[in-house]
Amino acid sequence: MLRLFADGSTVVLQGLHRLWPPLIEFADQLAADLGHPTQVNAYVTPPSSRGFSPHYDVHDVFVLQVAGEKHWRIHEPVLADPLRTQPWADRADAVAAAAQGEPVIDAVLRPGDALYLPRGHLHSATALGEISAHLTIGVHPVTRWSAVESALDLVRVLAAEDPELRRSLPLGLDLADPATVADDVATVVAGLKSWLDRVDPAEVAERVRARTWAQVRPEPVAPLAQATAAAALSPDTVLRVRPRLRCQLRAPVEGRVTLVAGRRELELPEQTRPALAALLAAGELKVADLPGLDAADQSTLARRLVTEAIAVVPGAVVPGAGVPGAGVPAAGAGHDGRRDRVPGSGP
Repeated sequence: MLRLFADGSTVVLQGLHRLWPPLIEFADQLAADLGHPTQVNAYVTPPSSRGFSPHYDVHDVFVLQVAGEKHWRIHEPVLADPLRTQPWADRADAVAAAAQGEPVIDAVLRPGDALYLPRGHLHSATALGEISAHLTIGVHPVTRWSAVESALDLVRVLAAEDPELRRSLPLGLDLADPATVADDVATVVAGLKSWLDRVDPAEVAERVRARTWAQVRPEPVAPLAQATAAAALSPDTVLRVRPRLRCQLRAPVEGRVTLVAGRRELELPEQTRPALAALLAAGELKVADLPGLDAADQSTLARRLVTEAIAVVPGAVVPGAGVPGAGVPAAGAGHDGRRDRVPGSGP
């Protein structure tokens, strides 16, 4: 690696939003403020070297110059608002040609400077007289195309119930001749249009939410330590909403309340709603401070939340380990992946 760096290669440190606590907190708060997922990478470029050839990203970028100086040249997009399925390499010739033109920004960034690059804008950067380092804060936009994908996914589910769309094509057809299936294709297109008209925008929005929240990884939990803490809860035990777990408390329906946590849904009795709302608003509460419940129900709800890895007990340890957070997560333990809906027999 040292030889490559000496020869002009850039060192890329990826995924710092998952590795370094200050950037974890920064990226998480930024994502919460913007409503769009974020990521952080670092780029360290040797003197007088160019990190990358002109290209564009399919997400928005904030460049934060940390050390040294870097000369940036920015050009207009060859494709406005590109999607993840439209990378710059698919338009390499157009990108190379556009980069020969007059830049819209031609500037040198110094430590403390920032640069905003909307997705699609062509850019390249060259380190000047010393080693240069910068952070890129990537903002992955939730787009209207996300709603398109979610709507089409929903149409696929709904349309599968249509017997006309499940019919087999005629025997003896020649798929090399489009005319032989033209009538069937026309029937399919008309059927899909009909099903698209029946799509509920609210359900599409819910699918967009679920897909977006799935990109945010909540903080890992130590299952053995948390299981031990759940079994030993007391009124003075502190509960903390699991960091970076996106949560939403929905309105009660037929005596039940739904807590959305990442990609999961937890159904609980309606009387737990004030306690859940208070915990989500405060971020951290003692078991005894969960409002609207008696002591027994407070303990039951708290134990359920810890067991489901929605809340954690700070500083929990495995007996005998003596190390906060001890316990190695088992495969899938305490994760935020898909699970069956939890039966609502009680908190």
